[in-house]
Amino acid sequence: MGKTHDYKRLENSFIQKFISMSMAVGRKIFISLRAIWLFLIRRYTVVFVPHSEKRVYNLRINILSILCFLMVTSGIIGSFFWFSASYNTAQNILSEKENKVQNLQASLDQLRDEVSSLLGAAKGFEYALSDTLSALGVDNKSQRNPASGGDFGSLFNIRETPADLLAEVDALRRIVSFLDQAQEPIGAIGPMLVAQNALLTEIPSIWPVKDGRGQITMFFGQNINPFSGQYYIHKGIDICTFRSGDPIVATADGQIVTIEYSEDFGNYIIIQHKHGYYTRYAHLLSARARLGQWVQQGEVIGYIGNTGLSTGPHLHYEVHIGSDVVDPYKYINIRSSIAKQGR
Repeated sequence: MGKTHDYKRLENSFIQKFISMSMAVGRKIFISLRAIWLFLIRRYTVVFVPHSEKRVYNLRINILSILCFLMVTSGIIGSFFWFSASYNTAQNILSEKENKVQNLQASLDQLRDEVSSLLGAAKGFEYALSDTLSALGVDNKSQRNPASGGDFGSLFNIRETPADLLAEVDALRRIVSFLDQAQEPIGAIGPMLVAQNALLTEIPSIWPVKDGRGQITMFFGQNINPFSGQYYIHKGIDICTFRSGDPIVATADGQIVTIEYSEDFGNYIIIQHKHGYYTRYAHLLSARARLGQWVQQGEVIGYIGNTGLSTGPHLHYEVHIGSDVVDPYKYINIRSSIAKQGR
C-alpha cells in the first residue's frame, strides 16, 4: 500500500507541474501575440508639409496596413509578371501554330497542283486506253456505262461533293474507282497480246538479217535489171550489208523444205510456214540449217554471200502466199507498226 500511495503522489505531482507549465507557456504565447498585435495596430502619423502656406496633410497608418499594402502590391506585381510570361508563352505557341498552318497550306496548294496534273494525265490515259481497247476489240464496260462512276466523264465534270470533303479528295476517289473498273479490260489485253505474239511468230514479220543489219538496195516490184538494163518485176527485196558472212535468220517459225543451188539464186533456202506462207533466202554464202529441220523465228539459217547472178554480197528475200508472191517489206514492218501503235 505504501508503494501505491507513493506512485499516486508522484502522478499527481507530475500532472500539477504539467498543467502549471502549460498555463505558463500559454500565458507567454498570449502575451507575445498581444504584443505583436499591439505593435501591428500601433498608429503612426505621416505629415506632408508643403513648401508653401498651404494646408499640412496628416496620414495616419499602422504596421498592419503597411503589411497588407505590401502583400497586395506584391501580389499585383507577381500576377503581372506571371501573366506576362504566360502571354509570351501563348504568343510563341500561336506563332508556331501559324507557321505550321502556313506550311500545311503550302503543302495543300502543292497537293492540289499535283492532283490537277494527275487529272490531266488520267484524262490522257483514258483516251489512250479507250483507243487501245477499241482497236483490240475488247469490251470496255466502264466506257459504255457512265452511271457506274468508273469512267473519267464523271471525273472531269465533278458533281456535288459533301461539305466536309475536298474536291481533290473526291477526284482521287473517282480515279481509284476508274482504275478498279479498268482492271478487267486491261487484264484481257495480256492474253490477246500473247495470242497475237504467237501469231506473229508464225508469219514472216521480222528483219531477215540478224540484229537488223543492212539496208534495202532494191525494193519489190518494177525495177531495172542491173545485168540487162531492162525493166523487170523484182519478186523480193535485196538487203545489203556490204560484206559476206553476216547471219541470216528465219522470219517465222517453219520447216526447211529446200536447200539448193541455181544459176539465178545461187545458194538459196526455202522455208514453209503456217497459214500458206513460204519464204526464200537467196545468194547465200552457205546454209547453216539442214533440210527438213524445224526452225524458230530469229534462228540463224545461213550467211549472206555473192553466189548466183549477183553484183555483190547481199540477201535476196521473198515472201510467198501459196502460189502468189507478195511484197516482203509490208510484213517486215508488222512488228514495228504494232509497237508504234502501242506507244
